[in-house]
Amino acid sequence: MRILITGGAGYIGSTIGSAALDAGHEVVVVDDLSQGRAEFCADREFIQGDIGDRTLMGRILDEQHIDAVVHCAAHIVVPESVAEPLRYYENNVGKTLDLLEVMGAHGVNDLVFSSSASVYADPTDGFAVTEDDPTAADCPYAWTKLMMEQMLEDVSAASALRPVILRYFNPLGADPSLRSGQQRPHPTNVLGRMMDAWAEGGTFTITGCDWGTHDGTGIRDYIHVWDLAQAHVAALEKLHGLVDDEHPYRVINIGTGRPMSVRELAGAFQQATGTPLDIVEGPPRPGDVIGAYARTDRAARLLGWRSRLSVADGIRDALAWLPKRRELLGY
Repeated sequence: MRILITGGAGYIGSTIGSAALDAGHEVVVVDDLSQGRAEFCADREFIQGDIGDRTLMGRILDEQHIDAVVHCAAHIVVPESVAEPLRYYENNVGKTLDLLEVMGAHGVNDLVFSSSASVYADPTDGFAVTEDDPTAADCPYAWTKLMMEQMLEDVSAASALRPVILRYFNPLGADPSLRSGQQRPHPTNVLGRMMDAWAEGGTFTITGCDWGTHDGTGIRDYIHVWDLAQAHVAALEKLHGLVDDEHPYRVINIGTGRPMSVRELAGAFQQATGTPLDIVEGPPRPGDVIGAYARTDRAARLLGWRSRLSVADGIRDALAWLPKRRELLGY
């Protein structure tokens, strides 16, 4: 299969590309490099460009003989989306509309879409969520994902588009072969902030300690990015058996099914490094939520997929990536 990955020079997109290559597929990447790194694409076809450029995208779909698209290109920082909502709606929603129109015009109908657990309403069953639970949104980033899901549902009902929507939870770690990892020098996710504090001898702030959880901190489902990438490969390979006239689109949770609080992650990080972490408590950031973890029965049934790697594996690979990042990216 010849796969186009939008945003394929980023952290998650590049890892999906490596997993697809390992599985014997051909990979083409389009990325504007606003966040991604061309160094992550040295072993695959790379085209620098904007997915909102309809002429470019049509040419790529035709000339590269694309069979399926994995759509990862998006802005993803929650507090930033609160401060700059117009930029998020224009980039995430507007350019996805451009992409869908070009795909339809060029007869490319197989799509795996990177969505997010941020689309869920606050869970009522012990923080666990299934794909059929109510959706809501607490920040512009989450709204963009929910809007894109609605677009895919509506378009698939009226056209030949056949999307599989993967709602993933909280990626961490790096490609275990260290081909790619977090490309930002100061990631805003919780493990990135933890690693910054550890590397610089600074303080890690737990943002939000008054949630209604067992220790007051948010509940998350931390999934290794390599497991996440394998789920995308499974979705691509099984897509034609997943979507049909009865089910023109599918929504599938991608997580471990094991809840962990932010405070527990800090404990696991200190165990992995063997050094204490200076921790203070602070208020929630704009857009923060109590969190949830995934029910993963549908992924197991439809994709034949379950997570294999642990949080400890993710922390280990994230730490191993730091010197490799300095070697590859210079910081």
